[in-house]
Amino acid sequence: MTDDSQEGYIIEFIVVGKSVKVTAMDPVTLREVSIIGARGASRRELAALAVRKLQYVMAKKGDS
Repeated sequence: MTDDSQEGYIIEFIVVGKSVKVTAMDPVTLREVSIIGARGASRRELAALAVRKLQYVMAKKGDS
């Protein structure tokens, strides 16, 4: 990803019918989260949402 907020994370997109499952993973902590989004949404938007959720979960769990 070229967006700085997504730099360093692993992002995976899996199309499931009319939806897309987006998984974001931090390679250092191995923490991972998933979201489900609309298939018509841009990958950049979906990735940004997944990364925000990952950052939230990491902060809540006390990960660096």
